Amino acid sequence: MASLAERLVPDELWELFRRVVSETVVIRPQCGGRRRAGDRECLAAIVFVATSGCSWRQVPPVFAPAWPTVYRRFARWSQARVWARLHRVILDELGARGELDWSRFAIDSVSIRALKGELAGPNPTDRGKSESKIHLVVDRNGLPVAVAVSAANTHDSLTLQPLIASIPPVRSRRGPRRRRPGKLHGDKGYDYPHLRRWLRERGIAPRIARRGTDSSQRLGRHRWMVERTMSWLAGSRRLHRRYERKPEHFLAFTAIATSLINYRRLTR
Repeated sequence: MASLAERLVPDELWELFRRVVSETVVIRPQCGGRRRAGDRECLAAIVFVATSGCSWRQVPPVFAPAWPTVYRRFARWSQARVWARLHRVILDELGARGELDWSRFAIDSVSIRALKGELAGPNPTDRGKSESKIHLVVDRNGLPVAVAVSAANTHDSLTLQPLIASIPPVRSRRGPRRRRPGKLHGDKGYDYPHLRRWLRERGIAPRIARRGTDSSQRLGRHRWMVERTMSWLAGSRRLHRRYERKPEHFLAFTAIATSLINYRRLTR
């Protein structure tokens, strides 16, 4: 089991995770009872579920913790916002190494079929199927900086302000922390005067396609990086469909997926 846990959760990722959750000392019980499952083994099983797309009950028996233990640990960590903090820790490492390009960001969303749960609604562009939306803000290299979840019938323009405001202050190679890009690219769904004004007030130059003016052929010139990041999300098969009833659990899987994308950039 040690080799499998190390393969799914390498030492570097484990050290980053321990900055967020201190490792619990596992003591063998003296008077019977089961030994508490280690955090690294549970984290490896959670990563396996996120990347393989299997259900909790399908966690292979090769993992030392049984699936109810893994799920309880996932639910407790999700409630404590561990995954969002892990995402921020990795962003700090990227920023300190100069891997984040703040010159231009891009924003977009992708709809995911939702079988149940809150923050799911009829998709107006897909025959009213029940779906959820994943909203992303990425840097010039396509690294996810902020992520949010909404119902599919939520207009993209309603999520721009809270998503940009949720960008955490990230360390820089030199100088103070930074949380605002120089430019923001978006498609015509974000073409509203109040959004352009809101961005300019914060020193962000809006580069949003104008309805009825800009050709759709020009949209991909600077926005291809966010579309590529959406395809990277497909590497976490748990996001192909939403099975989680609780929105915080679905958001947790999106945070795990974005953290893994950014971690792979750290180990390049």
